[in-house]
Amino acid sequence: MRALVTGARGFVGRHLCAHLTESGDDVLGIDLPDGPDLLDPAALRQLLSDERPDVVFHLGGWSDVGASWDNPYDCFRVNAEGTFNLLEACRSTSRPRVLVVSSADVYGKVEPGELPLTESSPYRPVTPYAASKIAADELAHQAWLGHGLETIRVRAFNHLGPGQTSRFVAPAIAERIALNERDGGTEVAVGNLTPRRDITDVRDVVRAYRMLMTDGRPGEAYNVCTGVDLSMEDLAQRLVGLASTPMSLRPDPDLQRPVETPVLRGDNSKVHAHTGWAPSIPIDRTLSDVLAEQRQRVAGSDRA
Repeated sequence: MRALVTGARGFVGRHLCAHLTESGDDVLGIDLPDGPDLLDPAALRQLLSDERPDVVFHLGGWSDVGASWDNPYDCFRVNAEGTFNLLEACRSTSRPRVLVVSSADVYGKVEPGELPLTESSPYRPVTPYAASKIAADELAHQAWLGHGLETIRVRAFNHLGPGQTSRFVAPAIAERIALNERDGGTEVAVGNLTPRRDITDVRDVVRAYRMLMTDGRPGEAYNVCTGVDLSMEDLAQRLVGLASTPMSLRPDPDLQRPVETPVLRGDNSKVHAHTGWAPSIPIDRTLSDVLAEQRQRVAGSDRA
């Protein structure tokens, strides 16, 4: 399978490219430093015409939910217009099957009685990022319904693992723990710990993406999630419990977002029924791997 991956240098993109290569696929990864901009439709058409992939995994775009509040226009352009440009390039050239990665944030603010969220749950976007992902999701749906382009939409719930930047909660907390271990600190600054999230290891997530590309049904949307929600306080306490010295959590108002979705938990029965996928990596192993990576990074900065 000849695969094109947008956002190949990102957190998930690196894991996906590695997984595809290990699976025997011919992989071409593009990202801003070495590929066309998603906002350059002519360059995208030329790339698709030259490379003629069998499948396209569209991971590229704006991924920082918190920063979308300060940059809503840029976020929307990259995620919506960029997705449109890519789909048009695919439609007008070799017409590969396209997997468009959306987000569970499209479901937005939900009540506990509405959980778990299924693919038919309504959109209720809270963040500018979520609104941009709804646009991308619907553009992919229209490409299938209106043009017959085989698109698969993935609504990925929270995922983490090695390689994620400290702009995200778990690696940020892990980084503070590693710095405390080095410097003798005892407090770990945290934001709002009340939200609950359905968290999947990124290595399980990319397995789901490839399985959906081979066995998923065009035109369909799929939740990729564990079906279990974990509070951010539980996540933070588990990380602190892995520290080599005693530490405690300290709330920091500067780390809080303007609005938080209280709880997200998904139903993964559809992706399991269509592909056989199920998550396999336990959260404690994921957190241990994240903390180990931050310890290595902090130690490396000491030697620099």
